[in-house]
Amino acid sequence: MDFEKLTLVMRRLALEAGDKIMEIYNGPDFEVKSKSDDSPVTAADEAADALISAGLRAEFPDVALVTEEQSDSHDQSVSTFLIVDPLDGTKEFVHRRGDFTVNIAYVVDGSPVRGVVYAPAKDRLFFTDAGGNAVEEVAPFDKNTIGTLNPIRVSKPDNDGLYIVASKSHRDQATDDYLAKYNAKDMKSAGSSLKFCLVATGEADLYPRVGRTMEWDTAAGHAVLAGAGGDVIRFDDHQPLRYGKDGFANPFFIAYAPGVDLKEA
Repeated sequence: MDFEKLTLVMRRLALEAGDKIMEIYNGPDFEVKSKSDDSPVTAADEAADALISAGLRAEFPDVALVTEEQSDSHDQSVSTFLIVDPLDGTKEFVHRRGDFTVNIAYVVDGSPVRGVVYAPAKDRLFFTDAGGNAVEEVAPFDKNTIGTLNPIRVSKPDNDGLYIVASKSHRDQATDDYLAKYNAKDMKSAGSSLKFCLVATGEADLYPRVGRTMEWDTAAGHAVLAGAGGDVIRFDDHQPLRYGKDGFANPFFIAYAPGVDLKEA
């Protein structure tokens, strides 16, 4: 894989998809449909998916592609592939809360090695550079030219006062019970894959997810966090979270900055 080209293409497609999403977000009321699993989908999900999928297939025709909105792509058995969530945080989008992202990642042998996470309503753009290092680009963004980049790095956690981030739309008692095991200095909620990015930038130390997610929800954020020195492990056995699983469903997981005194489930 030409990682220089991959970085430019993923970044450009994420920005183009963000424009499509914001046209609908800032427009009149839009229809919200339900998929077979009862999760919401909008015209923004579908338009962004079509744009990103076409762009990736044109540029990387020989690489397998998995996207949330194309169910026929979910039947593959792959370990190296591109994976897309065109609009992560559809509930945040529907309620116009702004915490939604465009996620594009490249997985090699089960590990997400490159990714881009773009939050168009918040003007925040995170991605891995050609060398796999995590950066945040300073707005405004030009689709064809990378602007000012700030390298990002996880924090050095203080286990006597951790900064913890949890899901905004999927918070439950199991999550609260687990979080109670830690000494928290600050607890915040965020939607979509932004939670991984908050750990990557040092704005949070720990993000546990005790609930259902799919690989397209997490791969891009996982890649950004890994590029910033962080890690993502399974909740049950603390082994690395892997990709290309049957059906692309994730187990519960913990994203964190090294140095956090991880608690057992």
